[in-house]
Amino acid sequence: MVRLENPRPLTPEELEAYGRDGFAIVENLLTPAEVTALQDRVREYTHGDRSTEKLWIQTEPRVTRGEMKVDHPGDGIRKIGGLVEGDDLYNDLGKHPNIVGVIQQILGSDIKMFRNAMLLKPPEVGSQKGMHQDSPYWSIAPMDLCSCWYAVDTAMEENGCMGVLPGGHKRGPLPHVRVTDDFVVDENAYSFDEMILAPIPAGGGLFFHSLLPHYTAPNQSDRWRRAIALSYMSARSTYTGGGEGPEYYPISGKSFEGCVR
Repeated sequence: MVRLENPRPLTPEELEAYGRDGFAIVENLLTPAEVTALQDRVREYTHGDRSTEKLWIQTEPRVTRGEMKVDHPGDGIRKIGGLVEGDDLYNDLGKHPNIVGVIQQILGSDIKMFRNAMLLKPPEVGSQKGMHQDSPYWSIAPMDLCSCWYAVDTAMEENGCMGVLPGGHKRGPLPHVRVTDDFVVDENAYSFDEMILAPIPAGGGLFFHSLLPHYTAPNQSDRWRRAIALSYMSARSTYTGGGEGPEYYPISGKSFEGCVR
């Protein structure tokens, strides 16, 4: 497992390890002051008076169905989408050179953002996200995107850090099935015994291939676990859904005729 202590370019050996394992962990991507500012900003959205009008919000399904009560509406939020496009601090994060520099090493210099989503696990509320791969959800070819799962809070086993299947991206898209509130890899296609946990301190990131099977446990602690998934693709990728496709947020380099807009 590649775990770097300081932001710097990946060495050839580290890039080789990413190709083998499907992920790499880089700590200290941001300064402590930048980490605190991002923590405070998301709190303004969930528990303050900062407008969420231009953002996409998903509530915990159990809260939506009335199966679970929370003290404050913000304690029931599961996802926030659109922060990179709509918030100055998170826009800086999505284009941060310590993050984009690693992405460019993996994907090349011409980059667009496929999506960004804040993933929240409120204390004793946040539910699990079952084992899955990202690319089977996404209408992009080739299935070779790279995400930075940036830890806004320190992610540990107790509050739902990431678990991954090293090398699982080399198996291609695995069969997925619908279950309650989720779309997960068929349990016959893998073994949980293969999984390793990837705890990350606040300010660090897990860079991972879009076919890497990954999972997060429910938050059974009294501490928040907030992370934002910043998902990038080569500007030479193509949209495989119906119609012309959306216009994706540019990060670096050029666009190409016949490729994602």
